[in-house]
Amino acid sequence: MAGKKKSNDRTIKIQQIKSAIGYSKKQKLTIEALGIHRMGQVVEKKDTPQIRGMIRKVSHLLKIIEED
Repeated sequence: MAGKKKSNDRTIKIQQIKSAIGYSKKQKLTIEALGIHRMGQVVEKKDTPQIRGMIRKVSHLLKIIEED
């Protein structure tokens, strides 16, 4: 299998812009699973369908940082 490239080397930057206080335990755990521990923190994750699904569940608390 030599010579094959990884199909998804893209990354995505995620920032928490709103507190999870007052939201469900599941949403708080999703934020934690994304590796975010405090407001304003930016994390970089691989752009996978699993990460996109997690972001979709708590999109009201996050901001995606686009880079060119």
